[in-house]
Amino acid sequence: MSHPHPELGPPPKLPQGGLRVTPLGGLGEIGRNMTVFEYDGRLLIVDCGVLFPEEEQPGIDLILPDFTSIRDRLDDIEGIVLTHGHEDHIGAVPFLLREKPDIPLIGSKLTLALIEAKLQEHRIRPYTLEVAEGHRERIGPFDCEFVAVNHSIPDALAVAIRTPAGMVVHTGDFKMDQLPLDNRLTDLHAFARLSEEGIDLLLSDSTNAEVPGFVPPERDISNALRTVFASARKRIIVASFASHVHRIQQILDAAHEYGRRVAFVGRSMVRNMGIARDLGYLKVPPGLVVDVKTLDDLPEHEIVLVCTGSQGEPMAALSRMANRDHQIRIVQGDTVILASSLIPGNENAVYRVINGLTRWGANVVHKGNAKVHVSGHASAGELLYFYNICKPRNLMPVHGEWRHLRANAELGALTGVPHDRIVIAEDGIVVDLIEGKAKISGKVQAGYVYVDGLSVGDVGEPALKDRKILGDEGIISVFVVIDASTGKITAGPHVHARGSGIDDSAFGDVIPKITEVLERSAQDGVVEPHQMQQLIRRTLGKWVSDNYRRRPMILPVVVEV
Repeated sequence: MSHPHPELGPPPKLPQGGLRVTPLGGLGEIGRNMTVFEYDGRLLIVDCGVLFPEEEQPGIDLILPDFTSIRDRLDDIEGIVLTHGHEDHIGAVPFLLREKPDIPLIGSKLTLALIEAKLQEHRIRPYTLEVAEGHRERIGPFDCEFVAVNHSIPDALAVAIRTPAGMVVHTGDFKMDQLPLDNRLTDLHAFARLSEEGIDLLLSDSTNAEVPGFVPPERDISNALRTVFASARKRIIVASFASHVHRIQQILDAAHEYGRRVAFVGRSMVRNMGIARDLGYLKVPPGLVVDVKTLDDLPEHEIVLVCTGSQGEPMAALSRMANRDHQIRIVQGDTVILASSLIPGNENAVYRVINGLTRWGANVVHKGNAKVHVSGHASAGELLYFYNICKPRNLMPVHGEWRHLRANAELGALTGVPHDRIVIAEDGIVVDLIEGKAKISGKVQAGYVYVDGLSVGDVGEPALKDRKILGDEGIISVFVVIDASTGKITAGPHVHARGSGIDDSAFGDVIPKITEVLERSAQDGVVEPHQMQQLIRRTLGKWVSDNYRRRPMILPVVVEV
């Protein structure tokens, strides 16, 4: 199995007749999915999603793929194929279209409706091409065929990309539920047909590659939800992804059966469920869904609230309810259902929300104590079955952390894919398909691009490091006024601490040391403010470390008069 090397440099020019595959996100992580295909100087992008921040990225709203490697080639992009409508596959589209608004978007009806609604907020009117399973479209030099796959959102598609260099199949996110709620099966017949033609490179979802067996059918959830609804005595609050149409349908069915009304909470949830209902993907009995403002007129045992926040996102409705920072107040006897799996890295945030809800008296039902969610990704048994159907000549695991990619690669090897034709890559690694063999040829920039409020890319790792220091250790400021000609101190040093746990009165011991260092510096003729700031930082930092074993941010200010 080939894998990336830290010393890899930029890739050479793509040889005539070769196909280049460059993942800019989604490898080594859960989210930020984006893959760029290049043939004959033209580019095709599959997915363009976001990654949600973790605790060590304070203040960050979203994390985008790095567009640096394609920024000067935007005119070469033939289109963006969107496999389905989850945020980790479509969320970064507005940010790419800001740079070139006329890049065509290709996807299914629901996927395009979700991204068009999102783009309205950015005042972008996209060019779109609606496709469905069985459709075959020529997109520049890329001959694309779309195949139905089953996932946790309707209308998901895989894409087979034919070029003279060979055929590449990108699964997107998929599983093989044999009893899907919408009766739309993963089209194994189509994959078998593609296999007969010859799949030269398969990019396959790795998220559940470590999980043995098969994913239980979505229909199994309905009985578990009915059990919760039957025992709930007060309000039921359900947290789910704002695009998880299948799960919301099951909630609506259970609410209708038990005589409850449903209100959607949160802008994205209201918007997405409205789109799904208008397009016929969500079946809503008349009178079942009401405006959240009318809930005060209903008895508690007739209320179901559906909101976001199943991953513990700090600004989502459920987190704010847990923190008593939302108009909806959790009370003793409420039932809260977390109808989703835990995305790796979100565990602490989710358990913090569960503890907060429990503190206020809620009965919290989640995947750990009830069968209220099944995954949308194929487990190991399904992947083995899938590989035996597809018989790819080369395999590149995608969509997953390192452990998922490795596990998926092992599954491919078990089904007969030669080890030297399995490529385990990471974001930015360039893979070329030349004369039927996939191999790593270089590396491009593919770091994190942070969205912080209205700022995109302005906050980098140094700023995040400073934020973490401020959050963990606090800040100590030192103010000194010096004579510009002699360097002698005319006022200060004044030392103040915030968030460090050190009382200002304690700095009486270190102020003479700072004064001594600055006076010695002036005698040596070193009176440049920046150098004096460095002396202050070293002196104070050593004192704090020796006496308190802490490393706060030290901010010295030297003013010349």
